[in-house]
Amino acid sequence: TTNLLIRGGMLFFVGVFLALVLNLLQVQRNVTLFPPDVISSIFSSVWWVPPSCGMASAMIGMLYPCIDRRLGEPHKFKREWSSVMRCVAVFVGINHASAKVDFANNVQLSLTLAALSIGLWWTFDRSRSGFGLGVSIALLATLATQILVYNGVFHLLW
Repeated sequence: TTNLLIRGGMLFFVGVFLALVLNLLQVQRNVTLFPPDVISSIFSSVWWVPPSCGMASAMIGMLYPCIDRRLGEPHKFKREWSSVMRCVAVFVGINHASAKVDFANNVQLSLTLAALSIGLWWTFDRSRSGFGLGVSIALLATLATQILVYNGVFHLLW
């Protein structure tokens, strides 16, 4: 249990750190805008975004090995820190590029991000459970973001 707590804590802090870094990159590009009236409200202010990403990171990071064990899938690639750090760097690069590059429309952006995400999965994982978990989380995160934008918690400027 101590190992699980340490692993969960590390995943939480990595998720918080990445949320802060990625948000900073998007704010610099004026992709994300939090309205001033939202900041005044405790429930719907931006303080909850990094801890939410940290919790999601910890939950996904703890769920992934459980799904692998349940499906009995062997790993094709060694899971070592250098590979994990390269994967994180590529993920941050994809996120930053999506904010920097001007796309003709949202469909072009979505297809480009989908292709890059599949390439990221192919390069570092190649497991059915990793693909399924990645697609599921992407759909749930997109749905959650759309609900938050619809309810005026924050605005996306495109």
